[in-house]
Amino acid sequence: MIRKAVPALALLAAGAARADGANNPAYWGSPSVEGGKCCATLAEVRQNIDRIDHAIIGLMAERGKFVAEAGRFKKDPAAVSDPARVEAIIARVRAEAERQGLDPAVAETTYRAMIAAFEDYERAEWVKRQGTDKPAK
Repeated sequence: MIRKAVPALALLAAGAARADGANNPAYWGSPSVEGGKCCATLAEVRQNIDRIDHAIIGLMAERGKFVAEAGRFKKDPAAVSDPARVEAIIARVRAEAERQGLDPAVAETTYRAMIAAFEDYERAEWVKRQGTDKPAK
């Protein structure tokens, strides 16, 4: 029974990949990434996005370690927020996005969300590391 099910599952999985268009040709244009060497299929695009997401998460995890360290220099959880620092980061990120060919608005929106999430994380870490009942926000 299981031997018959395995090939059937493989066919279902292959059909699912085709059903979402991942292996269909593009509707317009030709590959432009890596001098046209990538991306002939949506599946290839998605594989690269997944690879990049993996690297981004690794960098975010590293950033999170330093964010937690920054809390050691703050007198209380309220001191975590630093609007002037946020605006300086945003200005730097927008300029770097422009240099690297990323829409600065995408970079800014992404960073504002990431900074807000890391501020919440830093406040929570501050409270956890202090072993205090002070609210994390």
